[in-house]
Amino acid sequence: MDELNPGNDAATRSSREGPADESVALEHAAQRISEKFPDVPREDIDRLVEEHSEEYDGAPIRDFVPVLVEHEVKAELRESGA
Repeated sequence: MDELNPGNDAATRSSREGPADESVALEHAAQRISEKFPDVPREDIDRLVEEHSEEYDGAPIRDFVPVLVEHEVKAELRESGA
């Protein structure tokens, strides 16, 4: 922990970040996916993001969930030929 800035280490930051932060990150991921796949309706992208994020329910470390979800959704869309 940084002695000049107590509570500024990654573990503490991670524990302070809650579902709202993750929701914002997932929304940003959905927006990026939507820009990359403009022919896919946004509601389909939102559904896929939600489905893939549910796979991580109960995961003790949440820091990378939005990145993993974005990667998985993009891969699924590529595989489907979108």
